[in-house]
Amino acid sequence: MMKRSIALRLMAFFAAALLLFALVIAVVFRGLFTTAVLNNKKAEMLARASALADTLSSQMNSASPGGRGMGGPGGSGYGAAVHLVTQSFDNVWVLDEHLEVLSAGRMMGSRLSYDSLPPDAERLVREVFEGGKPFSYGFSEMMGYPALTLGVPITQGSRVAGALLIHDAIAGMDEATAQGQRLLLYAGAGAMALSALLAMALSLNFTRPIRRMKTVAGQLAQGDYSARTGISRRDEFGQLAQSIDCLSLRLQEAQAASEQAEQQRRDFLAKVSHELRTPVTVLRGSLEALRDGVVSEPGMVRAYHEQMLSETQGLQRLVNDLLELTRLQNTDFPIERTDIALDEVFKDALRSARQLAQEKNITITERLPAQAVPYSGDYARMRQMLLIVLDNAVKFSPENSTIYAIMDTVGLSITDEGPGIAPEDLPHLFERFRQSPATAGKGGSGLGLAIARQIALRHDIGIALDSAPGKGTTVRFAWGMAPQAAHSTQVN
Repeated sequence: MMKRSIALRLMAFFAAALLLFALVIAVVFRGLFTTAVLNNKKAEMLARASALADTLSSQMNSASPGGRGMGGPGGSGYGAAVHLVTQSFDNVWVLDEHLEVLSAGRMMGSRLSYDSLPPDAERLVREVFEGGKPFSYGFSEMMGYPALTLGVPITQGSRVAGALLIHDAIAGMDEATAQGQRLLLYAGAGAMALSALLAMALSLNFTRPIRRMKTVAGQLAQGDYSARTGISRRDEFGQLAQSIDCLSLRLQEAQAASEQAEQQRRDFLAKVSHELRTPVTVLRGSLEALRDGVVSEPGMVRAYHEQMLSETQGLQRLVNDLLELTRLQNTDFPIERTDIALDEVFKDALRSARQLAQEKNITITERLPAQAVPYSGDYARMRQMLLIVLDNAVKFSPENSTIYAIMDTVGLSITDEGPGIAPEDLPHLFERFRQSPATAGKGGSGLGLAIARQIALRHDIGIALDSAPGKGTTVRFAWGMAPQAAHSTQVN
């Protein structure tokens, strides 16, 4: 079964609507046109008959009393007027009150009776002698052709003394109506042809955006998320096209995010493999050397054991950090929130950091708020987050330097005097296994800041990092803000 397109259905609908409209117009036109022609004919006959009747009434009223005609009154003046009227107009009859036809022609001198008149003609004559001006089609048979008859009274004073009947053929009206219908047919045919062209143009214009959206939908179904409709209209089609374009954009963004996530997964696996390869290689080489007796001197054996223990501890830290980061990134992993004081958490982290700083003779200068800073969070996780940043500050600061830790009711900043970080490296320092080239090789798995950021995210804490080469690094926390990692090349 062939598919019927919307354009064809629209054109068929428009054609049917136009055809129905044309038929209704034709029927209405026939009725209105016939009525208008008939009304014009009646008005013309009424004006003509009224003028003739007024003339005859004037002649009758001016005639000498006792004269013959029309019931007695009237004389040669009235008779002459009747003769003149009937001679001038073949279709005019003049009847007296006794139904005697006074007009010229084949009916002159005839005496009619109501019994000889057609029913409708009888009505007309009676109404005329009652003072009316009626119309009738009843005299058609007597006239020998389709005729419209109008009767008007001829008065003598206030009395109806006679009737003037005027007949007019109505065949011309039918011909005029037919001619009008032909003109309407020609005009309708032209209008239909023009309307068909307009309907075709409208249908094609109506379906063009649909075809375009169908094409784009097919491209999206095939995975081409760069497809766009390019339709800009202020109607429902425009809204639908905008929705499709928005969907296409979202799918393209989702595809890019999926590709980025896949790339990150591959990078993560590569980095984990790299981080594991070095200690595993060292452990294997040491074990092989001990097994093969290459190292037998007790001091060297002890050194190998210590190296193996150190590498094992490094592996353990790496595994623990990976597990910790995985748990924090899992939204189902619960964070035990309790009412805590952030200043107490910070003091606890500072005590641990000072023990690390003593080995490098680093001074940690602190400034804490005068009042407690209440917060809802996991005490151990918050301490871990702060200690990661403090540990990095100690690790990457030179000996005999100073670390500045400043806390208030809205946030915390930790600033060191380390080598600083290049601007191009700043956006990536919160990623897994990312370290600045200036600080690389100083230990660590490269997961510390990633873990700190996840803890901040889970506690609705904003974390930002500012640095510049040779100017140290500042890490800022903002309590109760939307988590973000803003970066700057300036240090306060």
